[in-house]
Amino acid sequence: MTYILAIDQGTTSSRSMIFDAGLHPVATAQQEFPQHFPASGWVEHDPNDLWSSVAATCRAAIEKAGLRAGDIAAIGITNQRETTLIWDRKTGKPIHNAIVWQDRRTAETCDSLRAAGHEAMITQTTGLLLDPYFSASKIKWLLDNVEGARARAEKGELAFGTVDSWLIWNLTGGAVHATDATNASRTMLFDIRSGDWSDDLCALFGIPRDLLPQVHDCAADFGTTRADLFGAEIPVLGVAGDQQAATIGQACFDPGMMKSTYGTGCFALLNTGPEMVMSHNRLLTTIAYQLDGQRTYALEGSIFVAGAVVQWLRDGLRIIRAAGETQALAEQADAGQDLVMVPAFTGLGAPYWRADTRGAIFGLTRNSGPAEFARAALESVGFQTRDLWEAMRADWQGADDGVLRVDGGMCASDWAMQFLADILGAPVDRAEVQETTALGAAWLAGMRAGICPDMEGFAAGWRCDRRFEPSMEPDRRDARYARWQKAVKAAMGV
Repeated sequence: MTYILAIDQGTTSSRSMIFDAGLHPVATAQQEFPQHFPASGWVEHDPNDLWSSVAATCRAAIEKAGLRAGDIAAIGITNQRETTLIWDRKTGKPIHNAIVWQDRRTAETCDSLRAAGHEAMITQTTGLLLDPYFSASKIKWLLDNVEGARARAEKGELAFGTVDSWLIWNLTGGAVHATDATNASRTMLFDIRSGDWSDDLCALFGIPRDLLPQVHDCAADFGTTRADLFGAEIPVLGVAGDQQAATIGQACFDPGMMKSTYGTGCFALLNTGPEMVMSHNRLLTTIAYQLDGQRTYALEGSIFVAGAVVQWLRDGLRIIRAAGETQALAEQADAGQDLVMVPAFTGLGAPYWRADTRGAIFGLTRNSGPAEFARAALESVGFQTRDLWEAMRADWQGADDGVLRVDGGMCASDWAMQFLADILGAPVDRAEVQETTALGAAWLAGMRAGICPDMEGFAAGWRCDRRFEPSMEPDRRDARYARWQKAVKAAMGV
């Protein structure tokens, strides 16, 4: 058994990858699934779509690799975080659609708790800001709005989980209700100092503790799959939320190392080691990973819309047919136009945290067209990353190497990565294996199974595909960033 199956369950698609013991990709299968938008600012997934797409891609990846289940030593799981599900413990049937991390329906609940003075306690306990982004207010909404849910939860009949827990439950046939420390740290119910659920926060949100899963290390025994799923039982030995898994996959193991992942959103993490650094710039303090009971912390900045802005060009405006067309369009854009796009489709994340802000475009002329929109969309991701870069360096007083490691689908665009280096004024290293989220999950499982190298050996094997050096003049860089900041303020109405 010398192969690892990595499940990467994302916001718009599920992907399964087979890695060999040297952590080289062998086969990949991917499947998109529908997004549901029942009201303005609401985003949902059908839980059955999440599970069926994972099961299907696992089988397809195993088949593509020419393997049998008995060839696979372990499964690693990485997942979209904060997305919230509740299901019946006996039947496994969800009580409602999954409420996705992007969903803003609980903004008023969060505003009320903030007005009542609870945010400081929440931040001190969880490292998070009081925002609809996290799971706690979504759980409360489900218990309050699904008929009979609260009474059933108090009787112990229901189970809550982020997507990893939902997948583990289904993979093991309902035998295991568990999560890992990284996913737990994103629920706004977990004390990241003690490493346990907070009774005070459960009481504040009205959530029975029996609803919550057991919390394990990132590399641990999460049970074995049902034999009928893939033809043999396979142990699940690694779990991490997608951004923490990418941090691991990027081998950002030393304090001061920073990575940024560009998927539906953009998420930057700065490793702060065993030290919890509380942000003064509205970043999050979170668990980067937990191994052998030891927690490593990180500062995190979350951008809600990165790759999603390209999807909007494709599916909303229909000015492109595929994401890859944006680079060619951006190159054709009129240099004399300076469109600035603030893609706050579901509010603004770090460092602003304005759930009420909506998207805006500034600088339109009669000649503005698809090329200018494409350029502004790609640039918006660079500008938002600079917001995070500036905030992290203001919070982190330790040494760093001044390099940003990047991964994710948008990194395939050389144009976007060059603009990112230009607007940061810092080198950007694109990983050789761009699917670093799946790679991180694979390493966790493979290391636990004893077929992959330890942390030091894994870090030594990290490879850079290309380094993008900044070439923009400092004065122009500062002027362009100042224009972005002005546009954000206008979008927020301040």
